[in-house]
Amino acid sequence: MIIVQVFRNDDGSIDRFSIKGHANFAKRGEDIVCAGVSAVTVGTVNSIETLTGVEMDAKMKNGFLSASLPVLEKDGTWSQVQLLLESMVLMLTDIAKSYGKYIQIEQVK
Repeated sequence: MIIVQVFRNDDGSIDRFSIKGHANFAKRGEDIVCAGVSAVTVGTVNSIETLTGVEMDAKMKNGFLSASLPVLEKDGTWSQVQLLLESMVLMLTDIAKSYGKYIQIEQVK
């Protein structure tokens, strides 16, 4: 199972997330759940860095991804980053609606 943890501040904003595990929906190379989660999460990190210029502290290895934001002023860039992160959560939630047996999303405060 894939475990997604989204870490939120007291104001509800996201400051980091982590993904660990494998869906085991299908054999390696054919697992659409793992592929979907990877595309959404890695794509989000790449989008944040490319579109906003904010470099996340990201670590990735087999079956694991963690990404943390640096301290940011709550300005337009911060709002863009939050929008991208909330979009990621929405996409992962949609995956979980269809494949909930293979992915769990935890919101952590």
